[in-house]
Amino acid sequence: MTRPILFGYQLLTGLSDACTGAMLIIAPSLTLQLVSMQVPTDALPFLSFVGAFVLSVGLICLYGALLIRRSGCVSKLEVVWLVTAITRASVAVFVLSQVSAGALASSWLTVAVFDGACSTFQAIGLRKGWLIHAAR
Repeated sequence: MTRPILFGYQLLTGLSDACTGAMLIIAPSLTLQLVSMQVPTDALPFLSFVGAFVLSVGLICLYGALLIRRSGCVSKLEVVWLVTAITRASVAVFVLSQVSAGALASSWLTVAVFDGACSTFQAIGLRKGWLIHAAR
C-alpha cells in the first residue's frame, strides 16, 4: 500500500464516521432519513448516544491520517487500526445478528458491510505489514 492511498483511506473512513456521528448526535431523525433507515421515535435519544461512539471512531481514524503525515509513528498507527478494526468488527457482527433476528431492517446491512469490509481490510493490512511499508 502506498502512503497516499493509506492517507486517503484514513481520511475517507475518518470523515465518513465523524460526520455521521456528529449528525446522529445533532439530528438523528434527519440522518436516518438521509440514508433511508428508520427507527422508532423513542429510540432517537439512544441513537444520538450511539452517534457519540461513531464520532469517536471517526476522530480516531482522522488521528491516523495525522500520524501518516508524521514520521516514526507506525506503532501508533497500528494501534489506531487495531482499535478501529475491533470496533468495526463488533458493529458488523451485532448488526448482522440483529438483522437476522428481525430486530433491524435489512437497510442496516449497509452498516454491517461497510464496517465489516473496513475491519477485514485493516486486519489483513496489519497481518501483512502494510503500515510499516506505507508509513515510512
